[in-house]
Amino acid sequence: MAVAVIRRPSIEPFTPLQKKALPAGRPREWYITHNRRLKAMRLTIALLDSGVYIPSKATNATIRTMAERIGIHPPSDTTCRMVRTLIRYNNR
Repeated sequence: MAVAVIRRPSIEPFTPLQKKALPAGRPREWYITHNRRLKAMRLTIALLDSGVYIPSKATNATIRTMAERIGIHPPSDTTCRMVRTLIRYNNR
């Protein structure tokens, strides 16, 4: 017998997870790509939460404004392109 579980939104504010150190010994490009992906995911989630569901509406200016609102450094053009790609794949 299946039981439905209804989740209620948390009343407590969001608390970030404890950060772990990245693995040592990888090439520098790996760390750059890894951090770029994390930033792109954070920005994508923020844009989706704010109602931007179409990649064409996520211009570089929109993405950079969102980065400023959530308190992270402005993303590069490459990161902005990655954000639009993540939004595109979210709609499939």
